[in-house]
Amino acid sequence: MQELEGETSHDSFWELAQGERTAHLKQVSRLSDSIQDWETLDSLHEDLKAAAELYREEDDAELLKEILDSCEKLDKDLDSLEITGLFNGEEDDRNAIVSIHPGAGGTESTDWASMLYEMYRKWISEEGFKFQLLDYLPGDEAGIKSVTFSVSGPYAYGKLKAEIGVHRLVRISPFDSQKRRHTSFASVFVYAEIDEDVEVEILTDDIRVDTYRASGAGGQHVNTTDSAVRITHIPSGIVVQCQNERSQHKNKATAMKMLKAQLFDLQQKELNKEKDLQSSKKQENAWGSQIRSYVLHPYQMVKDHRTNREAGNTQAVLNGDINAFIKAALSQKVC
Repeated sequence: MQELEGETSHDSFWELAQGERTAHLKQVSRLSDSIQDWETLDSLHEDLKAAAELYREEDDAELLKEILDSCEKLDKDLDSLEITGLFNGEEDDRNAIVSIHPGAGGTESTDWASMLYEMYRKWISEEGFKFQLLDYLPGDEAGIKSVTFSVSGPYAYGKLKAEIGVHRLVRISPFDSQKRRHTSFASVFVYAEIDEDVEVEILTDDIRVDTYRASGAGGQHVNTTDSAVRITHIPSGIVVQCQNERSQHKNKATAMKMLKAQLFDLQQKELNKEKDLQSSKKQENAWGSQIRSYVLHPYQMVKDHRTNREAGNTQAVLNGDINAFIKAALSQKVC
């Protein structure tokens, strides 16, 4: 670590190409953050040992509760750091762009998509990551037709790429007056956010830019002007849109960032046809292609079909407790 930091003080370091300097500085920053995280955990562990010794002497109920809460936090933080050690992809340390789309099934599926959205929002908060809503299209009666958001933080993409695929829900539908059991699907897509130093060629003649009046979860201002932007990349058929910013200019800049991320992802898949085949299978929003099932009736269970990892506390999972599934997927390299 000291050797890497020392290299940045040499005159020769600043003679390197900007891309090499950026990569080096990122590596130093990642290692520094990782060391700090482990030191924080070690400090918490020492505090817990001291508290346990004190509890043996005083048998204090409040102190016991503090110890149990700290143990739970230590366990979660340790799990998160262990996940970081499983990364091996070049883009794993990047921020992520996430899109959720309901499958066929009308209101039931749009409601399921909104439940997944809230699950990730809670996970993002627990991880201490930064969330930014990019695009939101509400369902006709409930839920969402689509939502796109960015997640910023250490290894955001590396963790969230384990969530790519179809998620299946089984429950008694709250929208069915006869209280029948329904099965719903929703797809989760995750792309690595690309830095400015990564070159992705986008020709002006290859894109069509449309503007429209925004709606949904963006505040009153979104309905006053044609500020929302939709960009279609004609050769690939990729369509991105953004309506969350106040100005058309900012929405266009964000949409271009989203397009760049998807085109980069497409380029990487073309370099690896086998990975592309696996990904296309994941994205079929129907029976037999789901990566995970969330069963709320007739029993309670969440099961990841790639790793056979299971959890009985479905509410905890829907409240964002998904690191065990992420860790299992990364350990088996199924994402």
